[in-house]
Amino acid sequence: MNEIPTESLTPEELAKQADRMRKKSMQHLLSLTRKAVQDYDMIPEGGRVCVGISGGKDSMALVTVLEMLSRFYPRKFSVCAVSVDVGFDNMDFGAISDYLAGIGVPYEIVKTQISEIVFDLRQEKNPCALCANLRRGALNDYARRMGASLVALGHHRDDIIETAFLSLSYEGRFYCFQPCTFLERSGVTVIRPFIYVPEADVRSFVRLHGIPVLKSPCPMDKTSKRAEIKKILHEMNARNPILRDNIFGAVKRGLWDREDG
Repeated sequence: MNEIPTESLTPEELAKQADRMRKKSMQHLLSLTRKAVQDYDMIPEGGRVCVGISGGKDSMALVTVLEMLSRFYPRKFSVCAVSVDVGFDNMDFGAISDYLAGIGVPYEIVKTQISEIVFDLRQEKNPCALCANLRRGALNDYARRMGASLVALGHHRDDIIETAFLSLSYEGRFYCFQPCTFLERSGVTVIRPFIYVPEADVRSFVRLHGIPVLKSPCPMDKTSKRAEIKKILHEMNARNPILRDNIFGAVKRGLWDREDG
């Protein structure tokens, strides 16, 4: 069905159309998120979920959807959020803080010197792994301080596909992170409620709802092996449109849903 050209609509009709699109996008992400939460029993009754906020589109969409889901999900749970400031000079979380206050999500910013450790002291040639480990450690520790036993990360469906392909390409094994992972050392369970949500849907959701996002100041942004894999997958999927579906299905059947766990 062809859409009505927007230039033929009145301002009132345009506003109504935009509102319908926002509601549709919210319902879509809520449906996929709820399915993931239920399929993998991610959130118990009375759970407190701490969302790791990088400031990017994925984490900002996730905290928005989880806050909405908490209003009607059969198991009552609460949502809070934490950003790990790795120490880049041009990181300003002001817009993020204002947005989260507006939707009623408690929010904390943890100051660290991770960038100095990774880039100046250690001078890592491949800094992404160390940086990620340090950020996760700081996030998990602070989540516990906020009374949260669950840490939610914004990994979406395309992240799953890219991680599996990255592992095959550079490690020679078929691996991907799990939807739920208990971390004994920190005592938190990491959950990934967006595993069924395509990246394109996240991007559209953030745009439609006017959610603020921060551009990554990291000098490695879009230059990592993951960025390279993303480009390769895009090119391969153009020739084989079911490639991404096949990889995701293989991860789900082979790594997540095996009877032996």
